[in-house]
Amino acid sequence: MAASMAAAAGGLRRAIRRSPLWGGPSRRPLSSEPPPAQATAVRDAFLSFFRDRHGHRLVPSASVRPRGDPSLLFVNAGMNQFKPIFLGTVNPRSEMAGFRRVANSQKCVRAGGRHNDLEDVGRDLSHHTFFEMLGNWAFGGEYFKEEACSMAWELLTQVYGIPKDRLWVSYFGGDPKAGLDPDLESRDIWLNLGVHASHVLSFGPEENFWEMGDTGPCGPCTEIHYDLAGRVGAPQLVELWNLVFIQHNRETDGSLQPLPQRHVDTGMGLERLVAVLQGTPSTYDTDLFSPLLKAIHQGDTYPELQKHSAQIASLVSEEEAAFLASLQRGRRIIDQTLRCLGPSELFPAEVAWSLSLSGNLGLPLDLVELMLEEKGVQLDSAGLARLAQEEAKLRSRQAEPVQRQGLQLNVHALGELQRRGVPPTDDSPKYNYSLRPSGGYEFNPCEAQVLQLYLEDGTAVASVGKGQHCGLLLDKTNFYAEQGGQASDRGYLVRVGQEDVLFPVARAQICGGFILHEAVAPEGLKVGDQVQLHVDEAWRLGCMEKHTATHLLNWALRQALGPGTEQRGSHLNPERLRFDVATQAPLTPEQLQAVEGTVQEAVGQDEAVYMEEVALAHTAHVPGLRSLDEVYPDPVRVVSVGVPVARALDPASQAALQTSVELCCGTHLLRTGAVGDLVIIGERQLTKGTVRLLAVTGEQAQQAREVGQSLAQEVEAATERLSRGSQDVVEAHRLSKDMGRLIDAVDTAVMPQWQRRELQAALKVLQRRANTALRKLELRQAAQKTQELLQRHSEGPLIVDTVAAESLSVLVKVVRQLCERAPCTSVLLLSPQPQGHVLCACQVAQSAMPAFTAEAWALAVCSHMGGKAWGSQVVAQGTGTTADLEAALSTARTYALDQL
Repeated sequence: MAASMAAAAGGLRRAIRRSPLWGGPSRRPLSSEPPPAQATAVRDAFLSFFRDRHGHRLVPSASVRPRGDPSLLFVNAGMNQFKPIFLGTVNPRSEMAGFRRVANSQKCVRAGGRHNDLEDVGRDLSHHTFFEMLGNWAFGGEYFKEEACSMAWELLTQVYGIPKDRLWVSYFGGDPKAGLDPDLESRDIWLNLGVHASHVLSFGPEENFWEMGDTGPCGPCTEIHYDLAGRVGAPQLVELWNLVFIQHNRETDGSLQPLPQRHVDTGMGLERLVAVLQGTPSTYDTDLFSPLLKAIHQGDTYPELQKHSAQIASLVSEEEAAFLASLQRGRRIIDQTLRCLGPSELFPAEVAWSLSLSGNLGLPLDLVELMLEEKGVQLDSAGLARLAQEEAKLRSRQAEPVQRQGLQLNVHALGELQRRGVPPTDDSPKYNYSLRPSGGYEFNPCEAQVLQLYLEDGTAVASVGKGQHCGLLLDKTNFYAEQGGQASDRGYLVRVGQEDVLFPVARAQICGGFILHEAVAPEGLKVGDQVQLHVDEAWRLGCMEKHTATHLLNWALRQALGPGTEQRGSHLNPERLRFDVATQAPLTPEQLQAVEGTVQEAVGQDEAVYMEEVALAHTAHVPGLRSLDEVYPDPVRVVSVGVPVARALDPASQAALQTSVELCCGTHLLRTGAVGDLVIIGERQLTKGTVRLLAVTGEQAQQAREVGQSLAQEVEAATERLSRGSQDVVEAHRLSKDMGRLIDAVDTAVMPQWQRRELQAALKVLQRRANTALRKLELRQAAQKTQELLQRHSEGPLIVDTVAAESLSVLVKVVRQLCERAPCTSVLLLSPQPQGHVLCACQVAQSAMPAFTAEAWALAVCSHMGGKAWGSQVVAQGTGTTADLEAALSTARTYALDQL
């Protein structure tokens, strides 16, 4: 039977690994008697089955945006919200801590995580970017393999009525390299449930061993597959249900250790199950998708979608239109590029990059690669990696500005332009953007003429060739050149009449009123060419969000610290903002909270942001108007939140004392609501009297708050553990280590700074208490072991022995207590540890020195064990590895006797 099963497994491996297209002449409903079940009934039947028949608690679907879990882009499985249980980090006072057996239907996005199968979306009709996962869980050994398999088989065959001969199962066939045996228990369970032996297949770890990540809980899984072919020809298998038995933990060294508690984690795609039960040729033909969006407009299961349906529909329509336009242009650019390539040439990395999310058109790189794959063309992967590295370096520089580098107009170039009478660049088009009714922003392109080109060394030229890095001076631009603390825009330009050739623009710099655009020329460009400029809209919008948030932060700091508070500088990009403020002392946690609260209030009111150019003289004596100690243009641009500029500048109105009013040339939001939220995540003193604040906004701010809340719960749990006390050194040592790890996490996490300071203060006290408790237990344990050793050894000049000790700290304490009790005795103790490791500690009697020293003694013994030692003439310690402790003890005795 083993041979036939091996042959069957070999023939079906491909079918198991990738689901085929649904459909074909053999595709038919399961039964002609009742009509196919609707998706709502299928979901309800699943939940009712586990709740009513098997006592599961139903929990609601989590948000698709992970809460407090920076390791995930989106929730991609039902188990995500239960990770604290698997990891053992669940707050013991939380509702989740009481979960034993639960079930739910979870909305998921197939992106991020270890097992996302994103590459299969679009290649078949069973993988979806957004999908719904039915699942049941058993925590802490509530039930395990036999019950999980029996429940699944009962639901599929008895409740849903799927014919047993259409179902196949796979189980974990073992992994000799990892020392894992085959999961014969699962195999036998399926056979006992009545699955035909030919339908039970074994596979290796790639298919049937599930892992949460590089480290953490993991275990074998067994999968249930449905045969689309229906006994007509070769089986066509599609995975329905995956049952994971979490029983191991992947350690940091790569080894597998058994978990103290076992869990069951299962997941079944609702769309696939409904397609099977409705007998449709694809998952898209189920009542989940047809008639078009009907189920989504109704699917009451997710009331938050109904609540925001109009906004969601509008945003999706805009995004879809923009994506399709980018896709169409991307296809044209690919086709045009391919016409210029030889038969064996690689597709240029620069072109692919310009099409990508990191470039200009916003197409995912894997989609670009798929489009090329369909045409039988290979991408220059090495070149792409180089560009990605350059982009990372650029982001790094923009995150924390350093001395300006790159193309610049030197004094000679500027003098030549002035001599020729070239006017400064008109950059007023950078303010040509508007707010759509849906809440999105529309940025208008700008047409301009090339006035001058520059090479990388600053030489002025009339034209540049393909592939050259160059600087472009135009008569006008809609690009924001870096100034006033706001990062430069980036984007691309095209020649008018040749819109399919993109010239990526990395940055724009202002030099003496002239704005120089740094670009790469994919084709030739010459002075006099007419071009059209497009800013990177996501980048610009991120800068606008951060800049408006910076103004609100400035205003909030004045409210919290007093009207004399002055800004000392700022810098912002789409990722975060930095704000330097003059203050005599670091802000207190209460002040930091107050600042965030003031910003949140302005954001929540979604106030209008007014911008207007006025004569500089009109701003000279306005109470409360914020400005920096720098030279402003005349006329100057004024940005006012919630109050029209004319009223804000009226000295009699006092409006500038009641809201944010600043002189500023930057680009801003038109309403404050788009800031979303603001969290100060960092604070440090630059110089005496100047504090630097780091802040994030929007989604990043919300995630920072969630991380802070999660860490606060962990600190609370640690407090409870410490309050319970422990008489066990191992547990006390573990608690002390956990406290240290928690301190590191709080120190480095992206979280509210006020909360960080509070948690740091609490953890400092907790760690002191934990260390004190640990020391007491270690001293008590050391005293006990000292007494045992003294009973074994009669008085003499030397004690060399082994003793069980959990740490070097305990071992050193035993050595010291022995020497206190027997001052004329020199002591060396070894303590065996797991995996052959050995701890060593020694102390030499005063009468034996200086000929005999502890450091030399420990070094001699630890070197014998291939380890190292450190210490002083009196006391020393070390570590090593050996399987022969007697030999190490013999070395210790021989060395000591020679010295004595």
